[in-house]
Amino acid sequence: MVTRRALIGGFVGLALASAGYATGAFREARKQAQGRLLGRSSAIDTGLGPLEYAVAGDGPPLMMIHGTGGGFDQGLLFAAKIRERGFRIIAPSRFGYLGSAFPADASPPQQADILVALLDHLGIDRLPVLGGSAGALTAAEFALRHPGRCSHLGLLVPAANLTNRDPVEFTWLQRLAVRAVLGSDFWFWSLLRLTPAQLMRTLLATDPALLDTVSTEEQRRAQAILEQLFPISRKINGLQNDGHWAGAPSPTAYERIAVPTLIVSCEDDLFGTAGTARLLADRIPGAELMIFPSGGHIWLGRDDTVADLVKGFVGTEGDGM
Repeated sequence: MVTRRALIGGFVGLALASAGYATGAFREARKQAQGRLLGRSSAIDTGLGPLEYAVAGDGPPLMMIHGTGGGFDQGLLFAAKIRERGFRIIAPSRFGYLGSAFPADASPPQQADILVALLDHLGIDRLPVLGGSAGALTAAEFALRHPGRCSHLGLLVPAANLTNRDPVEFTWLQRLAVRAVLGSDFWFWSLLRLTPAQLMRTLLATDPALLDTVSTEEQRRAQAILEQLFPISRKINGLQNDGHWAGAPSPTAYERIAVPTLIVSCEDDLFGTAGTARLLADRIPGAELMIFPSGGHIWLGRDDTVADLVKGFVGTEGDGM
């Protein structure tokens, strides 16, 4: 007969072994994440600190500004299909993300202004600028403040408070859970392994049931977007900054944007960007609007279509060299 002491000892041993395995697996995951980022980006010195960026592809340049939780790697992933259509992708890491600085003023206008230094460094006079999610705030400010450097503006699933009410309102329990997850690499990694569907719904604002309706390639893209959020510790300042600016009433004078503008969203985006997209289309003169019936916040199943839309919208005028 197994004694209580032996049974308890067995459970303790199993728990310790599981904890040891989890710790080792977590360290290996962190090592792999660092390896994924290593050597893929460069940085320029600015008066506000370093600005990280990556360049990929051949052809006319196009800037892709990443969303919340991203970095240059998310920008490259968001623009992967656009790159296949013959564009050279310029993907910066915004303030507070990965290797970029986090100055006292990390507002969207300041983020937009610092991107001029990047274009000057790369010798690019004018190019199309796309912004995804919270990155749309920076993209819009860039088009508004530097129209001579921006040939076209693309706002993909744009995050903005245009009604004096935050489009993404969490309950206190949801806010507590999100703060706990985003405050710890280990907790985020653990939940990524245990409850990826819940993270996809909460952080990517996309119904995980959509995964069963799309291609294997699109399933892999969704998984890559989710996994690229790790390590979350290198993005905390950017996440908090985005939360503030996306939730606060937007000060951007959208009605003064004078460059050709394309706005794209999905009706089932759990962050409510379809409503925001419609309001933006009403405010930005001559803006083109495309809202898909499904796809969530990462336009799942629509990546090729979005790339075709962008190519048709931009044409060959992105060549700003």
